[in-house]
Amino acid sequence: MTMSEQARHMLDVATEAAVSKLGIDPVAIAVGERLVYADVFLIVSASTQRQLNAVADEIVDRIVESGFSRPRVEGREDAQWILMDFGDLVVHVMLDEQREYYALERLWADCPRIELSVGDS
Repeated sequence: MTMSEQARHMLDVATEAAVSKLGIDPVAIAVGERLVYADVFLIVSASTQRQLNAVADEIVDRIVESGFSRPRVEGREDAQWILMDFGDLVVHVMLDEQREYYALERLWADCPRIELSVGDS
């Protein structure tokens, strides 16, 4: 599994931020061996649109405070699945129903999971 030190730091910050806003079941997947544009996917759920936005906002705020660039963000309009591209780290914040329907963990099941330092289930 190839993951840069920068990606690991962003992952830790993003996970901590998600958990602090009651993000549900964070899962990190090492996709670097299969993708050229990212090392890690972080997937986290939220039970309401308000919580989804709060989790996404907190992740962006904390990563930017840590000195990284502001991400490209998609999905704010619908507020069902917000995707944030930080470069090495791509974060998917999804409503519970969307996460169950799209099943990204199953789609990327052949990639190793990364142990998280907080919010483990």
